[in-house]
Amino acid sequence: MPKLREGGRGTQGPSPPITVGGVSTLLTLQPPAPRDPEPPFAGLLFEVCADVDAVRARRRGVLFGPPVIAAGALLAAPGQVPDEPVCVRLDADPDLLPASPPRPSRFEIDCSADQLDDVVALAQGDPKPLPARLVVFVERGDQSRGWAAESAARIADAGAHPGLDVGAAAEDVADFLAVLAHSDAGFVARARTGTEVVAVLAATVAALRGDDIAAAFAAADPVPVAALSPAAAAAVREVLVGVAVDDATEAESYLFEHGIAADLKG
Repeated sequence: MPKLREGGRGTQGPSPPITVGGVSTLLTLQPPAPRDPEPPFAGLLFEVCADVDAVRARRRGVLFGPPVIAAGALLAAPGQVPDEPVCVRLDADPDLLPASPPRPSRFEIDCSADQLDDVVALAQGDPKPLPARLVVFVERGDQSRGWAAESAARIADAGAHPGLDVGAAAEDVADFLAVLAHSDAGFVARARTGTEVVAVLAATVAALRGDDIAAAFAAADPVPVAALSPAAAAAVREVLVGVAVDDATEAESYLFEHGIAADLKG
């Protein structure tokens, strides 16, 4: 489970002597200099695009990951999608999608509780493996309290990413994140505004710290999120894969305005 604390750096002793041409020589083997890691919130936002033209015109920058587009929109414009990764929302049979491009970074699917068995089977490769990981969003419907935790656990155990709609009730968000904070699966959220993006970030921080998740979600306070250390923000991203947003410009502006991901502004 990721923890919100700073990690230590290990040390490496000298290399053992080896013999070259009969002479004992001590070689100091230096590992390659590490590349500068990306800032923790790089690729946090996934812009939802209505069609292929919107994919071309989408917001770009380090803050953004692959855009989201429905399979039906891809089928309506064969051969017109740029050759770059996209997230494909499955509103059509994935077997109908062209082999290339686009390159799916992941798939998303919405289902009811009654459909969850079939979707879990799909995540596990039945009837055949998908070429990218599946994200599953489950509708609450008339399910009683506890449904969010139960479905999140089932989806994570199937090797898929559970999906969280940030419009859900605070108690359901708390149940969902109480499971995901102790899982290696990671989750994807859907938000409509920059305030909702902050809400899911704050709730994830609370889940990792053992704080009141529902209260942090309801407060949607950007100040503690902006104050996260790089190590703490990285721990959050181990749990939160990213957030799909309808209005990418508004969400980006809100995060920058409140000092979140300020190291990505350029």
